[in-house]
Parts: sequence; structure tokens; C-alpha cells
Amino acid sequence: MGQILSDEGDQDEAINCLIDALRWDSKNGWALLMMGNIFAKFKEDVPTAMKYYDQALIANPNDNITRNNIGANLMQQGKLKEARKYFEEAIKINDKHPNTHFALGMIAETEADLPSAFHSTIQAIKLNKNKDVLYQNSVRQAFEIAGKMIATDVGKKIFSEYRHKLEFEGDKRVDILQDETIPTAAKFEFAENYERETHLVKYKPGYPAVEHLIMHELVHLDFVIQARNNDANQLFISTQQHKAEFIKALEPTIKKFNKMGISDKSIADYCSNLFEGVNRQVFNAPIDLFIENFLYNEFSELRPFQFISLYTLLQEGLKAVTDPKIVELSPKDIISKSKVYNLVGAMQFKELFGFDFIQDLNATPSELKLATNFYNEFLQYREDREPAEEYELVLHWAEDLKLDKSFELVNEQEYRTKRTDIDNLLTSIENDPYDLKSKDPYKQREMDKFQESQKSIGTNMAVVMYMVDALQFFEGKSKEEIKQIAIEIAMQGAHGYSPDKDDYRISSIAGKTFSGYHILAYYYVSWALAIPEMLSQLQLPYDEEYKLALAMYKPR
Repeated sequence: MGQILSDEGDQDEAINCLIDALRWDSKNGWALLMMGNIFAKFKEDVPTAMKYYDQALIANPNDNITRNNIGANLMQQGKLKEARKYFEEAIKINDKHPNTHFALGMIAETEADLPSAFHSTIQAIKLNKNKDVLYQNSVRQAFEIAGKMIATDVGKKIFSEYRHKLEFEGDKRVDILQDETIPTAAKFEFAENYERETHLVKYKPGYPAVEHLIMHELVHLDFVIQARNNDANQLFISTQQHKAEFIKALEPTIKKFNKMGISDKSIADYCSNLFEGVNRQVFNAPIDLFIENFLYNEFSELRPFQFISLYTLLQEGLKAVTDPKIVELSPKDIISKSKVYNLVGAMQFKELFGFDFIQDLNATPSELKLATNFYNEFLQYREDREPAEEYELVLHWAEDLKLDKSFELVNEQEYRTKRTDIDNLLTSIENDPYDLKSKDPYKQREMDKFQESQKSIGTNMAVVMYMVDALQFFEGKSKEEIKQIAIEIAMQGAHGYSPDKDDYRISSIAGKTFSGYHILAYYYVSWALAIPEMLSQLQLPYDEEYKLALAMYKPR
């Protein structure tokens, strides 16, 4: 009754009821606590309130709420040191109470311990499920503390030290440059990709907490250095053919733009920008999760910068997939896939800082389910990540979203060797003329997928008939002639043949165009005839097809 009357605003009658309760049980801890609250909050009589609180502590020695309230009253009197003692005792009893974390954040901010203040305030946000006044005050306090941290030189000191470390480990200078023209908030330009002596971090100065943007890009370099040390780094390659296939799928949108009277140049620019934007998201979204996790755990003083920066970037991503004008003009399929990537980022932000933007993305159940699966996969990798494993998620997620036809992931060392160093190229050809010892994870994964798909088909009669054709073609040719053709097929297919394509050509077989299965059949048969001792290394699952083809083949 005392609590009800107090909530209704009748504090005097509430006190009378609570006094009656204490007459019946002088050790009623909740009645003592309520009396203390009324005298502190409504009567502004802190000394009397403290007497009741002291008795409440005796009655309930393991009650964190009483200790929290005592701490709050000491704060009102300006006795911060004494207040912190009670708050810390309350935390030891129950570390899930948001009010106590918020109060510790206030004390730390007053004492200019901004990292501790930010940590406590974020804990208050994470633990508050009610989105009440305390939550709103915690959010306000988090932004205020982060703003104060950003105004210091802490961020610059952090990225300067980290940059020097990476320059030493990577044996290459890293320059940092403002650039308003880049398409994203920041980007890393690897020296090797631009034929320069130095790496370059570019960032847009208009973004808040740019120190986080710089650190984020530097972690990209850190991850690449780790991967290179294990000969496992991957390059994300997209060609004009990838772009053409992507734009072909945009035909309905292009027709819509034509009807709207939009110029061909504007449409072309839109399609090009969309292709590049989607590929940036495909590549960066999974890797960024590992980067932000690394920054959060390894650079605690950077967290306020990270918080403000990610908050801004998430707002941009939110607008890109929910703004009515953008949604109306953009392909629904692309918006949906982009939303999945944004959902994954929002899930991490909620885990790190307690803010929940997931509902704001207006996702469908299927989009939310897919994003949840992606994030759970990331969590599994996060626990014991090995160098370059992040590229596996890039590929996994792109495949699930059917975006894997817009790029290729290739082993960096092999790619650069084959493209830029003719001496090494010749050496690699001598050592592995058929590219059978490649360490390219992408190539191996594609081979695994291909073999699995062939299992589901069973005996592939198309391949059988193409093998019969190959046996007839090679009839009468010497083993050396067949071997030269076998080598050419292997060299051309160093990065794999696709059963779905139908325009393969082999210079030594003039005037003939091959489909995917057709060239694979010739690939197998030429090796079976000319280099049988190495046939198994092709990993082509056509042993049964070849046996059947031999049975069907009739020499002319």
C-alpha cells in the first residue's frame, strides 16, 4: 500500500503505511528501502534516507538495489568516492542491473576517466531491455562521452602506433590521405595494385571519428600481411565479363529507366555503380565483421570512435535499403541481398554496443533468417580464425545470395606470378605445367562443388557421348600429338571449366567450339590416352563415363 500511495504521489500517506509495516516487522528490508527512497527523492532529506538505507542493508545484506540507492544518494551529496564504493558492491552482487552501470559511468565521466565512463554506459545500454528513461539517458551519455573522447588525440596516437607496426611487418610505408572523391567513407589502396612504392589509406574528412575509419583500413592490411605469410591471401577479381552478366540481369530496371526518359549515359553509370557497390558489399561485409571484432577487443580506447563511426555508417546503410525513393527505383532482388548484409552488420553493432537497428531494416522473415545464419557462421569462425579464413565467408555468403558470378577469388601469389613475372611463370610451368598443384582455395572449392554436383547427376550420358567423339577425334594421332592437345586444354582450364558455358575453343583443334561438358570430356580422354599416370590429379569424376565410352567406341 505504501508503494502504491507513493506511486500515486501521496508521500505522507505512503510513509504512514510503511511505518505500520515496520511496526509489524522492523526488519522488513523492502519497507526500509522504500522509506529511504521517499525521504531521498521526495523529501530531499538525505540524512534520514541514509538511516533507513543502513537498516535496509542490515536486513538484506545481499540486496544490490539498496546499495545502488545508497550510492545514488551519496552522488546527490557530491560524495563520489563513497558512492562508487556502494555501486561497486552492488555490481558484485548483481552485474546485470543497468542503473548501477549508468551511475558508475557518470562518476567516471566526472573524474575524467572517459574510457571507463564509456564502458559502463554501454553496459547500461546493453542491459536495459525496457527502452525507458534510463535507456534514453544512457544513450545520451554514451554520445556525450564518445564526443569528448573523439576531441582528444587518443585516436591519432592509436592509429599512428599501429601504422608504424604494420609498416615494419609489411616492409612498406603506409601514407594516409584525405580524399573527398572516393565512393566510400574510406578505402585502402595496396601498393601492388597501383604499381606504387607505398600503401595508401584514403578517407573522407567529413565523417565523424575518422580515426576509426583509418584503423579499419589498416586492419585490412594487417589481415593481408597475415595471409601472405601463409601464402593464403586472396584477390577479389571482377572482369568486364562479370560486369556484363550482372548488367544483363538488370534488364527490367533498364527498361523502366528508358520509359522514364533517363539518358543512356545515366543508366550506364547507374548500372556500373550498382555493380561496383554490390561487389564492395560482397567483399567487405564479411571481412568487416572480423575487423570490427578485432578492433573492439584489441583497442579498447578506440571503442568510442568505433561506436560513433559505425553508428554513422549503419545509418547510411539503413537509408540505402529502406528509403522509399531508392527502393522504388532499385531492383528488388539487389535491395533484398544488400539488406541481408546490412542486417549482419546491425547484429554485430547490437552485440558490441547494445543498439538495436535490426527492426528498422524492415526485413522479411527469410531475409532475417538468412542474416542470422550468416552471423552464426561468423561467430563460429571468430572463435579460432586462421589467416585468410575470412575469404571463405566472402564466398559462402555470395553463393547463398547468388552473387558469386560477379567476381572470382584467386590466390594472390599465383595470380601475380602468372600475370607479371614471365621468368617465374616459365618456372611454374616447368614445375607444374598443368596447374595441378595449385593452392588456390577458390579453385579447390569450385572443384569440390563440381564433383558434388556430378554425384547427384549419376552417370552423365552427355559426357559419355562427348568422350566417344573425343576417342574418334584422337584416333590415328600419335601419343605426342594427343599430349600437346592435353597440355593446351589443361593450360586453358587452369582456373576451371564451367559445364554451363558453351563457347570454349582450343587452337590445336581448329574450327571446333566446345560446350562445358564437351571440353571436360576431351580434357579427360586426352589425359587418359597421353598422360594416364597423372589422370587422377585432374579430379574429374568421370571414370565410369570413360569405361562406358570405351565400350561404345568403335574404331573407324
